[in-house]
Amino acid sequence: MKLAVISDVHANAFALEAVLADITKRSVTTLVNLGDIFYGPIAPRKTYDLLMDFEEDVVTICGNQDRQIYEATVAEIAANPTMAMVIEALHGEPMEWMCSLPPELQINNDVYLCHGAPGNDLSYLLEDIHSGHPVIRADEEIQHLLQGQDASLILCGHSHLPKIVTLGSGQLIVNPGSVGLPAYADDLPVPHSIENYSSHASYAVVEKTDDGWLVEHCSVPYDVAAAVRLCHGLRRSDWAGFITSGRAGSL
Repeated sequence: MKLAVISDVHANAFALEAVLADITKRSVTTLVNLGDIFYGPIAPRKTYDLLMDFEEDVVTICGNQDRQIYEATVAEIAANPTMAMVIEALHGEPMEWMCSLPPELQINNDVYLCHGAPGNDLSYLLEDIHSGHPVIRADEEIQHLLQGQDASLILCGHSHLPKIVTLGSGQLIVNPGSVGLPAYADDLPVPHSIENYSSHASYAVVEKTDDGWLVEHCSVPYDVAAAVRLCHGLRRSDWAGFITSGRAGSL
């Protein structure tokens, strides 16, 4: 079993295209997509098309911002030009596909997928962000958030931070980082910033070996300038800064 693991594409088709091209060189058996695929001021429909055209087996779950797209109210759409653009771009088959995605998935006894944490797509499984910046949680706190999930490999996204954590239980948790958004600032549940300090697109390759799970975090360059132009087209200088610098405060 050799998995390519992506998460948090956020409509950045330019980053996704580069990542998929890199994945094709690595003889993976399955592409795992951990959600937050389409929300962003770049190219949601192109993102969908790239995923549909990818030739490898693909397993996809829903992220919190995927869910928030199809749950958006008329008032929320009217107040958010980015959301309005995304919903218009995904009209029809892409929206139906997104609505059909499970929120989490047990691939087999060894591998479990979630976007945030089991039962909660808004929770960071590995990071406590109450200081304003991510700090890895204590082992027992992570195990509590797992709610009894005992797979040997747990794949999660949401925080956009590439991480590998081994628990006292022997379980391995891998976050592949974000394909399309290496930094952001958020006010919920408390004000906090996520920063990777690079424009590179991130994903992971995870392979089961006789000695355990082999994990490789991959950082891929891509045409950032093309993505930035589309961000500016929707007047999202904040996103342009995030993807250019990998820093939350660079606008």
